[in-house]
Amino acid sequence: MKNFKILFTFTFLLLFGFGNAQKIGVVDTNYILNMMPQYKEAEARLNSQIDTWEQELQSMQAEYDKKRAAFENEKVLLVGEQLKLREKEVLDLDKNIKTTTSLRFGKTGEIHQLRANLVEPFQDQIYAAIRTMVQKNGLGIVLDKSNDINVISLEKRYDYTDKVLDILLKGTTDKEKKTNKK
Repeated sequence: MKNFKILFTFTFLLLFGFGNAQKIGVVDTNYILNMMPQYKEAEARLNSQIDTWEQELQSMQAEYDKKRAAFENEKVLLVGEQLKLREKEVLDLDKNIKTTTSLRFGKTGEIHQLRANLVEPFQDQIYAAIRTMVQKNGLGIVLDKSNDINVISLEKRYDYTDKVLDILLKGTTDKEKKTNKK
């Protein structure tokens, strides 16, 4: 009797589990982003800004190195107030380089804010397309394989990346058509 109850319970849980199983899909948001021309353009603008900032910092560093070397060479010739003034000038340049580097490239620097502002609108579009795809395909769970999720094996029928991309491109085409009509 005890074995029968265990078997019955196991069978019931098994049937209940299959009846309520969620359909799972996988998408690759990095792939989708890289297929969006608007994202590539925005990323190119961001990279151009980063290059400008790096050149600015290199210029500041070259000026600092030049003034530091001149100060070290002339240090023995400088007296009193001149020595303090030139040393302060070199220290201020060094501090300015560190401050600029931190403000632009630090943990909470401008580069992180610009990157977040760049990616966020596209992520919103992707997530809206994913929601549409989820509703159309009756998915319960969607995983993003570009976010450090180890997908060991994936059958093509469970990869919904192209469907999300189609929704995005169709949405873009529809928006372009509406804009052109106006």
